[in-house]
Amino acid sequence: MRGIAAREAPELALAVDSAGTANYHPGAPPDRRSQAAARARGYDLSALRARQVCAADFAQFDLIVAMDRANLRELLERAPPDARDRIVLFLDYASEQPLREVPDPYYGGSSGFEDVLDLIEVAARGLLLRLREQAQQP
Repeated sequence: MRGIAAREAPELALAVDSAGTANYHPGAPPDRRSQAAARARGYDLSALRARQVCAADFAQFDLIVAMDRANLRELLERAPPDARDRIVLFLDYASEQPLREVPDPYYGGSSGFEDVLDLIEVAARGLLLRLREQAQQP
């Protein structure tokens, strides 16, 4: 999302971050397969480090995007009431995509990381389109 936004919608000046609902591998870089797939498409994930969603995220970010329904439920449970309407499912921005959840490619082969990138790119562009439309509204 960060790379696509910087290239295709710099006028939006977005702050993009990534965090998980579980505290797996805190401080660790992304999976090497994820980094390799991203690097092949021109995205550098090497500076990213795993962290868990925290209470401050609900105040800091205008939109919190979940990759699947389990994470969506977890985020909605943790969020203060005034933040719940700002938590969405990422593939809702990829309306032409039949999948509604981004699958976890961790236990599969390298092609799963490519498939996930395909989904993320489509949803990121859909989200950017929506944000542009909102920015143009009076």
